[in-house]
Amino acid sequence: MAQDEDYRHATDSAHDLQSVAANQSRGTDRTLNEDDRLSLLAAALDARFRHSERDCSHLVHAIYEQAGFPYRYAPSSELYVGAEGFQRVKRPQPGDLVVWRGHVGIVVQPSQHIFFSFMRSGPGTDDYEAAYWKGRGHPRFYRYVKGDCVGCDSAGPHRLVKIQR
Repeated sequence: MAQDEDYRHATDSAHDLQSVAANQSRGTDRTLNEDDRLSLLAAALDARFRHSERDCSHLVHAIYEQAGFPYRYAPSSELYVGAEGFQRVKRPQPGDLVVWRGHVGIVVQPSQHIFFSFMRSGPGTDDYEAAYWKGRGHPRFYRYVKGDCVGCDSAGPHRLVKIQR
């Protein structure tokens, strides 16, 4: 659990990520906008280099929490059938979940079918249309809906996480 806490709080160190307020809701669309998706991807990169979770579901949940998009933790088998706070979509965008029964990741580059998750060797990326993943069945894609998870613990206003060199 202490490791989970590390994901939720960006540090002020020059080598770590810094939080920058970016609460930009566009109209009535409550799905993630471009800044929100970039925040998720930055949180994923931070998680990749600073920490490792023991499984894909916990890693994805920690990344969403760190980026300021809380949802109730659910294993991939539950996410696959649908979870509160997400809507199923046919065409993924960066930041969407890609889910199989037994595995979950975050879409990074949909045009190249690239996603980020906890793999056998630790956090990393792969092609969700590779033979291995096709062998696991057809993936489902889910998009986060802001404010759609009643009773979820909020990590505060979402924030754009910026990587500093």
